Amino acid sequence: MKNTDKILIQCDFDGTVTIEDASFAILDAFIPGKWRGMFRIYQEGRMSVGEFNSRAFSMVQADKDSLLEIVRREVTVRDGFSELVTYCKNKNFTFVIVSNGLNFYIEDILKRKGIKDIEIHASITEFKPTGLVVRHKGPDGEFLDKDVKAAYTDYYLKQGYRVIYLGDGSSDVMPAGQSHYVFATDSLVEYCRSKNIKCTPFTNFYDVIKVMESWK
Repeated sequence: MKNTDKILIQCDFDGTVTIEDASFAILDAFIPGKWRGMFRIYQEGRMSVGEFNSRAFSMVQADKDSLLEIVRREVTVRDGFSELVTYCKNKNFTFVIVSNGLNFYIEDILKRKGIKDIEIHASITEFKPTGLVVRHKGPDGEFLDKDVKAAYTDYYLKQGYRVIYLGDGSSDVMPAGQSHYVFATDSLVEYCRSKNIKCTPFTNFYDVIKVMESWK
């Protein structure tokens, strides 16, 4: 990367910013055993992420505070995240979170870490007595049922950014393939290697900062 490049960091949230998946923690706490069959169907490509989120979270009948209590107890932010956000601000890199997760817990986690002014694109959550209503808007403002992360990557690329992607799993494979540079953890590492997508594995965000420093 050159100092003259217009750089954007597109970062997944669950399993990337956090070690645990907050949405899974919620589902396990409130509908244990009821959602994993649907998740297997999603993993097999027979259900979109939007349909999975909609169907699974519609069965969760709880208020926001009850769900945040689970997330605060079960979910850990990966080391070095605050430092990475600060580093990107100092370098004038644009940092955005694009996630299939739910907006309310992402916002709460960032707030509790003292992190402000980050652009977040995540599933919009409405709390209803009959269950959660979960939907995701694409960059054009229309609701999307699938490929949300890839839609945002395409949007940023068309704006002239060199996109640096950070992710961990199957929903990250399309945007990783679109991006100029990839930092990967968990199953995304093996996927990138199997498809000859150049990536740098990381276990914490200090690893990411160290590589970015070498771009001077």
